[in-house]
Amino acid sequence: MSEISPVVRSELAPTGKLRVGLNMSNFLLTAKDPATGEPRGIAVDLGRELGRRLGLPVELVPYPNPGALADDAGKGVWDVGFLGAEPQRANEIDFTAAYVEIEATYLVPPGSPLKAIADVDRKGVRIVVPERSAYELYLTRTVKNAELVRVKGADTAFKRLIDDKLDALAGLRPRLVTDHEKAPGSRILDGNFTAVQQAAGTPKGRPAGANYLKAFIEDIKATGLVARTIEKNNVRGLTVAPKA
Repeated sequence: MSEISPVVRSELAPTGKLRVGLNMSNFLLTAKDPATGEPRGIAVDLGRELGRRLGLPVELVPYPNPGALADDAGKGVWDVGFLGAEPQRANEIDFTAAYVEIEATYLVPPGSPLKAIADVDRKGVRIVVPERSAYELYLTRTVKNAELVRVKGADTAFKRLIDDKLDALAGLRPRLVTDHEKAPGSRILDGNFTAVQQAAGTPKGRPAGANYLKAFIEDIKATGLVARTIEKNNVRGLTVAPKA
């Protein structure tokens, strides 16, 4: 990668440290260290690598969900965020291309007549989905006939599917595998309704910083660092995104 200019460094870290915003609801990319309570995981490792290349200390800024992270984009509290790239968020954030992709699909309860992804968007079908997730934003744009039941968090979504006898649970495939194990007879539908594009982003108004960040993401994909970081964290269900 090219030499880092003072403009890039000042745009990406105006306070002198790189403040990395983390979506703690995505268990594939972030987790809490059970001993210290500190964030760890793929997004943390990549944020620290960016700080290392910039020659700057890193401060981790955890958020409970991607919506809260995106809401703070214009408030000057984080510099680089790791979250799903969605059009609704691009008004405030300059996104890179994706560094990983995650399939999103449906879990249906035992005895469900729904057999395929295409069966789900029908009148009378109720889909429960964690609100403000990247795939909830996608479904909000694309679902024409079914009803979306938005709730807080994946745990609540699974509970509502069972307790309220809803028709389908929308989620990331790796999470749905866990839910499937807790609901004997349930099924995960083949294929996906979208692949969530997990990217990095920086608040609007930092053009040099945004360009460097885009080059950084392409470099860590091309050199195998993303793949090695996935392996190091022993995560299943992620695919390294293709070259932009």
